[in-house]
Amino acid sequence: MDMSQYLDIFIEESKDHLQNLNESLLELENSPNDMSILNEIFRVAHTLKGMAGTMGFVRMQKLTHNMENVLSEIRNGHIKANSNLLDILFKCLDALEDYIDKITNTGSEGEEEYSDIIKNLNDILSSDTNKEEKEQDSIDEKSSVDNDKEDSETSNISMNEFENNAVKTAVSKGYNVYEITIYLNKNCVLKSARAFIVFKTLESHGEIIKSIPSVEDIEDEKFEFEFTLVIISKSSKDIIKKDLLSIAEIDKIVLKDILIQVDSNNVVNKEVNENKKDIATKSLKNTYEQPKNTSKEVNKRQKPKAGKTVRVDIDRLDTLMNLVSELIIVKTRLEGTEGGNNNQNYNEAVEYLERITTSLHDAVMKVRMVPVERVFNRFPRMIRDLSRKLNKDIELNMSGEETELDRTVIDEIGDPLIHLLRNAADHGLETTEERIQNHKEKTGHIYLRAYQDGNNVVIEVEDDGRGIDANKIKNKAIEKGIVTPELAENMSEKDLIELLFKPSFSTAKTISDISGRGVGLDVVKTKIEALGGDIEVVSNLGRGSKFIVRLPLTLAIIQALMVKIGDEKYAIPLNTIQNIEDIKTSEIQYVKSQEVIILRDKVIPIIHLDKILDIEQKVQKDTITVVIVKKGEKQAGFVVDGLIGQQEIVIKSLGKYLSNIKMIAGATILGDGEVALILDINTLV
Repeated sequence: MDMSQYLDIFIEESKDHLQNLNESLLELENSPNDMSILNEIFRVAHTLKGMAGTMGFVRMQKLTHNMENVLSEIRNGHIKANSNLLDILFKCLDALEDYIDKITNTGSEGEEEYSDIIKNLNDILSSDTNKEEKEQDSIDEKSSVDNDKEDSETSNISMNEFENNAVKTAVSKGYNVYEITIYLNKNCVLKSARAFIVFKTLESHGEIIKSIPSVEDIEDEKFEFEFTLVIISKSSKDIIKKDLLSIAEIDKIVLKDILIQVDSNNVVNKEVNENKKDIATKSLKNTYEQPKNTSKEVNKRQKPKAGKTVRVDIDRLDTLMNLVSELIIVKTRLEGTEGGNNNQNYNEAVEYLERITTSLHDAVMKVRMVPVERVFNRFPRMIRDLSRKLNKDIELNMSGEETELDRTVIDEIGDPLIHLLRNAADHGLETTEERIQNHKEKTGHIYLRAYQDGNNVVIEVEDDGRGIDANKIKNKAIEKGIVTPELAENMSEKDLIELLFKPSFSTAKTISDISGRGVGLDVVKTKIEALGGDIEVVSNLGRGSKFIVRLPLTLAIIQALMVKIGDEKYAIPLNTIQNIEDIKTSEIQYVKSQEVIILRDKVIPIIHLDKILDIEQKVQKDTITVVIVKKGEKQAGFVVDGLIGQQEIVIKSLGKYLSNIKMIAGATILGDGEVALILDINTLV
């Protein structure tokens, strides 16, 4: 069989399982005796082993098998889940992630055996293996002797009213009702496949009316090595047991009678009361014909059903988004035409088209939106490792994981956040001794928050550490020749902190594998601004610092204000605009040779876009139109020659040859076919 067709599914599901494993291991470190966490880790490891074996990835299967053996010992109470053991389990996780990365890139798991990790796992087992094998042999022998005794016992399984009625009706009609517990071999790789064969075998003897765990959980392998079924059948115990034991990888079958007292009056008078008989017969018939639905209905009341999702290739979504973009361009073009002397039907058709395109755009955007939890989930493990490496007590507090961002932004924001969190752990937080001397809590806290603010998503990385020393930055900047001593003296604290984003600038005294090389914050800023966002820093010396990242919800279609500068049209993103003012030229003042206006007691610098963009100036006017824009806490006024109006625009990339052009974030095609450039507020303000 060609397994390559299932490779994409294997990779996607493996990544989900590894993320689940990562979270569960972190929980286990905090609650080493929690059996529910241990069971979940064991289930994930076993599922990964089965999937890897099915796909033919023997090295990955071998590693998960050894990992599973250790987890089994922990569950049995023979081994304690201490920090050293968890370190080895985390190494297993890293190795599995490496296998999946190689499979994703090459289709092969590679040649790496990770024999050192497997040796560590076997060393853990060596002291307990012989003892456990003897105990298991004793248990198996006892189980074999007790099989007949167990079969003779009657069941005390609990059933709801619907199931009880079905059993009563079956007993009254002479059927046998059995509770059957199937024990699979501990080395069984594909448990759900074996369970499927069991279901098919039993359905040839009768009808299954109950399953523990539920059918869905058995299909998803959310069970250990045993499951229980209730069956209504005419067959004897011996025949059913013989057929089930003929199935491979089944160690044991325990089969019990289910006896329910049937009201004798109902049996005696059943011929008189035909209506009741018909109802009972129909009920039994429905039960027989729809055994799986019955189990699902029962289980639906026990546990909420997970939401249905479909994985879609991002390229397909991009194609759909491009089609929506073209539709919006056509809509804009229609709005600009006269439409047969302002014909009412034409106007109504355009309005209807506008509603449809807006709804379609919103729908596509919702499909592309992904919770930031997808990025945040990798950070608890990273902070845990940094805490041990730096010998600091660090606690990561996350909030707003459900906040959604465009998939394109999600894929790019991970690395900048890693830089910020590593800086917070290394530079921001003091050592344990320093914190105690400063009368602070022994444990340092890092806060990672996400929330929506208008058309932006804000992500904050805050620590309660030492804060940023502006004087230290100033001295380092003068030493490196980035600023002159005279200029540094006139710089505000905020301006000095901004120097941290200069390339090759670092205040670390020593270079480590965590920080100090001068690469990081400049990369962070470049990456965030490339995504149309911005970053600012708020610091309180001795109390901590906060990095605030603002990102656009989407990079595809935005609302913009169209303006005229000279004879050319430009677009300014609407989410950056504060307000629009008409200012008399006589009100313009100068501060350090910079033109400014005073608006509601705030000093706002004026930027003449025609000069910056090298556009031929028109005749000077007594009154100018100023568009006030905001980037973080900074404000600026763009002088424009005219306002065209608000418009929904489709952002088009300038291409790799023009990608380094500052001040221009992209271009858009207007309804009349003209191309208008989109101003980059981050570089202009």
